[in-house]
Amino acid sequence: MKVKRSIDFFAAFLGLVLTSPLLLPVLFLVWLQDFKSPFYIATRVGKDERNFSMVKLRSMVVSEANSGPDSTSLGDPRITPVGHFIRKYKLDELSQLWNVLVGDMSLVGPRPNVRNETDLYTKEEKKLLSVKPGITDFSSIVFSDEGAILENKTDPDLAYNQLIRPWKSRLGLIYIEHQSVILDIQLIVFTVVAIFSRTKALGWVANTLIRLGVSKEVVAVSWRSSELYPYPPPGSNAIVCDR
Repeated sequence: MKVKRSIDFFAAFLGLVLTSPLLLPVLFLVWLQDFKSPFYIATRVGKDERNFSMVKLRSMVVSEANSGPDSTSLGDPRITPVGHFIRKYKLDELSQLWNVLVGDMSLVGPRPNVRNETDLYTKEEKKLLSVKPGITDFSSIVFSDEGAILENKTDPDLAYNQLIRPWKSRLGLIYIEHQSVILDIQLIVFTVVAIFSRTKALGWVANTLIRLGVSKEVVAVSWRSSELYPYPPPGSNAIVCDR
């Protein structure tokens, strides 16, 4: 774990320095929209179920940032014009390098969630909170289009729990079981690749899961070649019907 933390610290520091020429103009554009802070401090649940403040580039209007559903669809009216650009290119995840630098997060690990969602976790899913959350993992690549999945859904939070959470949690648990420095490096590389060629990145994820001996069902979903369907979360036999 000390090796992972050392890599996280130096990579986060270097990442913030190298991406500052990109982040600074975007921060200015966000501020220019309404002259409000370009940052959004989001409370998330981290390791050992402790809350931490995750730094994000603000992609929504200020008055709506803490209202509405927890899950955000692509067509959510709360998202600003600059916010769509930020979300499309995952720039809000670059700002989370600060959380990696200070030790709240790791470069790679299960994505952090809000308390409303982690309170719903099954006993099996609680294992996701035994490690530091990360900026990326398998699910970050497989569900990089989360906003599009939830678009036009009457209840985005319920749709998230029925369509995305079951597989996102499984992928997070698979990462925890097989985590290594080599796998972390591969995940970081293919997270970047996904920005330019999502198909190639999804193929790598699916083939990696096959090599790890993961169930055919999880592999099939990871290809993202067919429509998602409601499924129970890990540790449960029931599909979530109320959120």
